[in-house]
Amino acid sequence: MRNIDKLYPILELSSDLKVMFGYAIGAQENSYAPYSGFHVGCVVKDDAGLLHTGCNVENASYSATICAERVAITKMISEGGNQIKTVLLASPTEIPVFPCGICLQTIQEFGPQAEIISVNSLGSLFKKASMKELNPSSFSTEQLRLNNNGDVF
Repeated sequence: MRNIDKLYPILELSSDLKVMFGYAIGAQENSYAPYSGFHVGCVVKDDAGLLHTGCNVENASYSATICAERVAITKMISEGGNQIKTVLLASPTEIPVFPCGICLQTIQEFGPQAEIISVNSLGSLFKKASMKELNPSSFSTEQLRLNNNGDVF
């Protein structure tokens, strides 16, 4: 079993992360998911220790939907934060799920060293992983700075 597949009992979640989970559940209650019914809440802790919440917001034009993680990250940036330390999700599933690829790329931009935690719908189990585990070959600003010869722009 890979480390990212390991399930932990909620009792092993630190008190700080339990507080974050409370915020994620509150955000999840505001989720707008009439099409999928997949309600997600998220809280992002920035490098100053501030918490920023988000929920998924669906749209009839599916591509206009925005995930809870990206809502929370956008709020963090708009509120003056710039570095993600922790992302915690309130997952609507019995087995916790990690962020989608677009969200992982967004987390990579602002928190390449971030810890990602997902708690299940019952609040009884969680999974945890580092960004390196979830997105080992991520695209980052370093690739943008290289030209075809490997020279830095």
